[in-house]
Amino acid sequence: MANYNKRISDTLVRLGEVRFSYAHVFVPQENDQGEEKYSVCVLIPKKDTDTVKLVEEAVEAARQKGKVSNWGGKIPAKCKSPLRDGDEDRADDPNYAGMYFINCNSRNKPGVRVLENGQVVEALGTEDFYSGCWGAVTLNFFPYGGAADKKAKGNLGVGAGLNNLIKTRDDERLAGGTDADADFSDLGGDSELD
Repeated sequence: MANYNKRISDTLVRLGEVRFSYAHVFVPQENDQGEEKYSVCVLIPKKDTDTVKLVEEAVEAARQKGKVSNWGGKIPAKCKSPLRDGDEDRADDPNYAGMYFINCNSRNKPGVRVLENGQVVEALGTEDFYSGCWGAVTLNFFPYGGAADKKAKGNLGVGAGLNNLIKTRDDERLAGGTDADADFSDLGGDSELD
């Protein structure tokens, strides 16, 4: 597994190699508040301790910023973290087994690239970048909640802002559903639909 990790600033990091799930990076999706956002779930193998440590350090830096800017000089006892345990929080989904995950989003369209034969090229659509592929992502961790943050509705924690993504290798798609050819293969030839 390649290591594309890089600390860009105390809260801005590049993580990889990670797996992507629920990738909505070409067309924004409407969230519960009616806002359109681009989003992706970043899956980090638990055995990748370097990436986990980089995330934990960036989250702590965001907490320290929130302590000063959002939370009146102290970190809340129930400060939510964007780094979640797939074995606990998504126990019913085998794709999350042995993984940590981070849900991240942005109002701005992320740059989406593909690494092919040592060259970085623009991803043109879901054939190039999809749920299930592996790559690297740049995320900015930020504090939310507090008196000045009306959108947080009483929640206090650290969020993950999506910046840019790159696919470094393919894997099985996580889109779900079934293959149409397999579903209807017995209907070809002399078969007739009634």
